[in-house]
Amino acid sequence: MATDAHQVPEPIPNQNLESKMSAAMTLRSLCHTLRKTPQLLSAARVRKCLRAQQFNSSCTSLTPEFKHGQDIGEIRPPVDLLTAEETMMKESVAKVAREVIQPLVRKMDAESQMDKSVIEALFKNGLMGVEIPSEYGGTNGSFFMANLVIEELAKVDASVSVMCDVHNTLINSLLLKLGTSEQKDKYLPRLATDMVGSFCLSETESGSDAFALKMSALKQGDFYLLNGTKIWITNAEHAGMFLVMANANPTSGYKGITTFLVDRDTQGLSIGKKEDKLGIRASSTCPVHFDNVKVPATNVLGEVGHGYKYAIDILNEGRIGIGSQMLGLAEGCFNATIPYTQERKQFGKRIWDFQAMQHQIAHVATQIEACRLLIYNAARKKEAGEPFIKEAAMAKYYASEVAALTTTKCLEWMGGVGYTKDYPIEKYYRDCKIGAIYEGTSNIQLNTIAKCIDSEGIKP
Repeated sequence: MATDAHQVPEPIPNQNLESKMSAAMTLRSLCHTLRKTPQLLSAARVRKCLRAQQFNSSCTSLTPEFKHGQDIGEIRPPVDLLTAEETMMKESVAKVAREVIQPLVRKMDAESQMDKSVIEALFKNGLMGVEIPSEYGGTNGSFFMANLVIEELAKVDASVSVMCDVHNTLINSLLLKLGTSEQKDKYLPRLATDMVGSFCLSETESGSDAFALKMSALKQGDFYLLNGTKIWITNAEHAGMFLVMANANPTSGYKGITTFLVDRDTQGLSIGKKEDKLGIRASSTCPVHFDNVKVPATNVLGEVGHGYKYAIDILNEGRIGIGSQMLGLAEGCFNATIPYTQERKQFGKRIWDFQAMQHQIAHVATQIEACRLLIYNAARKKEAGEPFIKEAAMAKYYASEVAALTTTKCLEWMGGVGYTKDYPIEKYYRDCKIGAIYEGTSNIQLNTIAKCIDSEGIKP
């Protein structure tokens, strides 16, 4: 029913002005506490707080933050409100990126080589074991924190960011979820402190159609023989272990796909020539060859024949990580460009002062902020144990689009100098394109989003 805009609300019965003001101040204080408190307060704790302040729960709501009858326990902070621990992680990563990585970015890009000191810094600062428990030497952090790390690193170099991303969101995550106690004891301490991990899924005829892979795993007694070649493998050059998808029962089709843990020094495993890429050049991308690689049956991760399930699940999570990488890249490019527009003068005034420029900059800034909220929300939902597949696909798809938009516009705003290697903008421009390709192309993300919408059964 429509409400008359000029209707005067009836006064609250049996309540004087003093009690109303007291209740309002109590609620405002509580709302302020909720917004400033780094961790979400439980409903029970909020109610206890109210009782301690002798709040009359029968009162009608007096502030816009609450409605009459609303359970205060339903209040949730903004998705981009960071806890104290998350803030500390974000700031420490920014410091590492600024002091250790940034001075080497141009050199690493030109030489297409990750500097060893950068890899050492990632391990030394706990950035390669964010979710690994402290008992294994890890940081004991959260999935959301891992994504903050990925974002902050990408602001300076997307190549370093993707190394950290794949290691944390794919390798470490699968081992934590599926590993036996023996597998965890063997690999997690190393993965947290000094050994890079690599995820091997793609093949020549198996890209978007990931389950068309041909690599075989022939069972012989208490071990398997792996044969085949994986391509486009991130971290291959530096990896000490590989998480490999191979088919242990080809007659069962994709239901034969199994996950194996393979050490780098295993006989028959070799790394091919590094790809000469357009962007993220410091990140090693190589084919990995398996020629009768003998892997103990104890190195099967999870259950035989369930590899396709594990791949789907972990890539859904990994998409949020790629979204975080593209978000950080867009932020880094934007932040490197705006000061130039505020200093460069043409026709007697700053480039910034032209309304057409202001509108473009405002538009891009809005897209970046929308991207951040989409990614943070997907990560928060994943951590809360809620369905997040659609949100993850949206986050990766949209972040790739925003990164492309941002780098394109920033290069244009910088003019001729933006097209040179004297400024970092052209590198951001080259690096962003991979976001629409790996860990599921943009078209694959759109397919996933559409399937989720269809399955939700939206009614008019």
